[in-house]
Amino acid sequence: MSSEHNTPRNPIRIGSRGSQLALWQANHILDALRAAGYHVELEVIRTTGDHMQEGAPASLLVGAEHPGFIPPPNLDGKGIFIKEIEEALEEGRIDLAVHSLKDLPTKLAPQFTLAAIPKRADARDVWVCEQYWALHTLPTGGRIGTTSPRRRAQILALRPDVTFVEIRGNVDTRLRKLEQGQCDALVLAAAGLDRLHRTESVHYRFAPEEICPAPGQGALALETRSPNHPATQQPDPARDAWIRNAVAFLEHPSTRFAIEAERTTLDALGGGCSLPIGVHCIPPVGEAGKWRMLAQVVSPDGETMIQIDTEATHETPSCTLGRWVADDLISKGALNLLPTPVT
Repeated sequence: MSSEHNTPRNPIRIGSRGSQLALWQANHILDALRAAGYHVELEVIRTTGDHMQEGAPASLLVGAEHPGFIPPPNLDGKGIFIKEIEEALEEGRIDLAVHSLKDLPTKLAPQFTLAAIPKRADARDVWVCEQYWALHTLPTGGRIGTTSPRRRAQILALRPDVTFVEIRGNVDTRLRKLEQGQCDALVLAAAGLDRLHRTESVHYRFAPEEICPAPGQGALALETRSPNHPATQQPDPARDAWIRNAVAFLEHPSTRFAIEAERTTLDALGGGCSLPIGVHCIPPVGEAGKWRMLAQVVSPDGETMIQIDTEATHETPSCTLGRWVADDLISKGALNLLPTPVT
């Protein structure tokens, strides 16, 4: 560990959004780096998406942590939650950005790289409802709080009679709105509830075969400047290389493989967090095991679903597996089920 770069006067500066979950994630990485002997500090950065959530009309107030976000024309629904963070990273005001991986566009700008992808948390979606402990027990016409196009389509495929309520905000806000009776049930990401120690609210974890998670769900991304792309302000390529090396111990190879496969499939289908696409890659069990890849593309009304369940050997590259799944989905008509992008 270089004493030249690892000093209290020149700590590793982590940039994060200020939401409850984003701060937990950033502090989780901060604690791991400090435990490894590094000097670290946290900088909270407000993003375009954060500002829009405060001032936008109700129809726009959903985003990467609020997955039904529908951006105005010419705005990237994923990018608005990382834009200012990446600007700070590019300029050199921060050294490391911690994101929910599903927030990131499928293609990063060349000046950035994912220096490490830590071990994934539970990627599944969960059912939260104190009175009715499973989707099939919800009365006809029950109100489910979710704005995610993916979750809505997948739930309609299982229960075409239910209705949806736009419930936004952080985890505690959504749980409070459920308690207030604004909806009968919530469907949320397991990882967020687990990380915030709200597992008492989880009554059922959907198997990926039932509700296939969003690509990258449950995983974190540690983003740094790429080699040959030093900071635009006070560039120091040697320190950038040291930063990338410092976070390398947080890398989890199986999680990276799974994420790369999932994001390859999503990219081939058009990318974006507003599409009703679920993709989930499951690591092998044992030396003789195989990678398993599940994918669902569902029409917005839930009436038509194309579902893939395939396996690949250890030797198969992640991007090859992701492309195989995308090609299989496309050959079965998946693109015809997806909404036409707004231009």
